Amino acid sequence: MDELILILVTMLVTATVTITAVICVLRAKRKNRYKVKLDNLDIEKNKIASTPIISELSKVESYRKNEKIEAMYNEWVKRLDDIKDVQVPRITDMLLEADYSLSQQDYKATLCKIAKLEIELNKARTNADFLLDEIKDLTTSEERSRKVITSYKKQYRELFEKFKASEVDYGEVAEIVNLQFGSIAKKFEYYEEILDNNKYNELNETLESIDDMLKHMNVVIDEIPQIILMATNVIPRKIKEITVDYDNMKKKGYTLDYLNVENNIKEANNKIADIIKRAKDLNMQDSILELKVLDEYFDSLVVDFEKEKVNKEQYEDVGGSFEKRLDKINKLVNTIFKKINAIKKTYNLDEKDLELLLKIRNELKKLNEDYKTLLDHTGNSSFAFSKLNKEVQNLNARLKAIEDSLDSTLETIGSMKQDEQSAKTSLKDIKEMLKKARNLMREYNLPIIPKSYFVELQEAQAAVKEIIVELEKTPIDINTLNVRVETARDLVLKLNKKANEIVKSAAFAEIAIVYGNRYRSEYEEVDKNLSYSEMLFFKGEYKKALDLCINTLNKIEPGIQNKLLEYYSK
Repeated sequence: MDELILILVTMLVTATVTITAVICVLRAKRKNRYKVKLDNLDIEKNKIASTPIISELSKVESYRKNEKIEAMYNEWVKRLDDIKDVQVPRITDMLLEADYSLSQQDYKATLCKIAKLEIELNKARTNADFLLDEIKDLTTSEERSRKVITSYKKQYRELFEKFKASEVDYGEVAEIVNLQFGSIAKKFEYYEEILDNNKYNELNETLESIDDMLKHMNVVIDEIPQIILMATNVIPRKIKEITVDYDNMKKKGYTLDYLNVENNIKEANNKIADIIKRAKDLNMQDSILELKVLDEYFDSLVVDFEKEKVNKEQYEDVGGSFEKRLDKINKLVNTIFKKINAIKKTYNLDEKDLELLLKIRNELKKLNEDYKTLLDHTGNSSFAFSKLNKEVQNLNARLKAIEDSLDSTLETIGSMKQDEQSAKTSLKDIKEMLKKARNLMREYNLPIIPKSYFVELQEAQAAVKEIIVELEKTPIDINTLNVRVETARDLVLKLNKKANEIVKSAAFAEIAIVYGNRYRSEYEEVDKNLSYSEMLFFKGEYKKALDLCINTLNKIEPGIQNKLLEYYSK
C-alpha cells in the first residue's frame, strides 16, 4: 500500500514538473517572438530617422530665391521637425513601454502596444516618404524636364517643317497657324526663364501647357488643309454645279420643290462660313464630319436630278404609248357594245362573258377619268416627274390588265376551225411567256425599267396583236397566220431573255453595292465608284453598274464575283 502511494506521488510530481517545464518553454518562445518583433520595429524606426530628407532638403537651399519655393521649403522643414522631434520620439517611448510590458510578461498589453506601434510607424514612414518624394520632385525637376523639353522641341520642329512644306494648303488660316507656332516658341523661352529664376514650382504647369499646345497643333496640321480644301473648293464647286443644273431643270418644267434645294444650299453656305470662322480660331471640332455630310448631300442631289430626268423621259415614252393604246381600246370597247346584240347572236355569248365585258367597260371608264386627272396635274406642274411616272406606270398596268381581260374575252367569242384553234393555242402560249416576262419585271422592284425593254415589249405585243388581227379576219389566211405566230414566239422569247438579263444584272448589282458599302469608309476609290454605280443603277444601266462594282471590289477582294454569285444563287 505504501509503495502504491509512493508511485502515485512520484507520478504526480513528475507530471507537475513536466507541465511547468512546457509552460516555461512556451512562455520563453512567446517572449522571444515578441522581442524579435520589437527589435524589427526598432529597426524600422531607425530607418525613418535616417531617411535622406535632410540631404535632399539641403539641395533646395540654392532655389530659395523664389518666394513660393521659400514657402515650400519652410513647410518641408516644419514637417521634417515634426517627424524628428515628435513622431520618432513618440515611437521610441512606445517601444520602451512595450519592452517593459514584455519584461513583466504582460503579453496581452505587449501585443496591444505592438499593434499601436505598427500604426504609428506606418504613419511616420508614410509622412517621411511623401516628404522625401515632394522634395525630390523639386530637386530633380530640372533634369527630368530637360528630357521632356527635348522631345517637345523635336515634335515642334517636325510639325513646323510639315506645315512649311504645305503652307499654301492652309489658305487664310496659315497666318494664324504661324502665330500659334510663335506662341509655342514663347513657351519654350518661358521654360528657360523658369530655370534661370529658379521657379521650379511652375515647371509642371508649363510642360503640361506645351504638351497640350503640341497635341492641338498636331490635329491642326492634319485637319486644317482638308477643311480648307473642302470648304473653299470641293463643296463650293459642287454647290455651283448643283445650282446651274437646278435652274436649268426648273426652266424645263421640272418640279423640284420637294428636294428643298434652295434652302439647303443657303444652310450649307452658312455652315461652311461657320466652319471657316472656327478654323481661324483653330477649332476643328466636328468640322470634317460636317463637311463630309454636306459633300454626301450634294452627291445625293446629283443622283436625285438624274432620277428625275430619267423619270421624265420614261413618263413621256410610256405616256405617249399609253394614250394610243387607251384610245384604241376605247374605240374597240365602244364598237363591241354598239354591236353587242349582233355579237350575242353570232357568237352565242353566255351571261358570264357579258358580265366580264360590262366589268371591262366600267374599269375602262374609271381608267379614262384617272388619266384625265393625271394630265391635269402634268399641265399645272404640281407634281415631280418621279411621282407622275409612278402614276402613269400604275395606269399602264391597269390598262394592260383591261387589255388582257378583253383579249381573253374576245378569244372565247365564236367557233373556230381546227387551224384557228391551233393558232389560238399558240397565241395563248405566247401570251403566257409575255406575261411571265412582264411579271418578272414587276416582281423585282426595279427603280427604272430600261427603255430597250419597252421597245422589245411593244414589238412583242405588236406581234401578238398581229396574230389577233389575223384571227379576226374573214376568211383567215392560215399561211400568214402561221408566219405571225412564229414571229411573235421569237419576239417573246427574246423579250423573256431580255427581262431575265435585266433582273439578274439588277439583283446582282444591288447585292454587290450593298456588300461593297462596308469598304466605303476605308477606300475613297471604292466610295466614289460605288456612288457612280448607284447612279448608273438608278438610271437603269444595271450591267454597267454591276461591272463597275465587281471590278472595284475585285481590287480589294479578288474573286469576289464567285462569292457574290454563290450568295445570289442561295
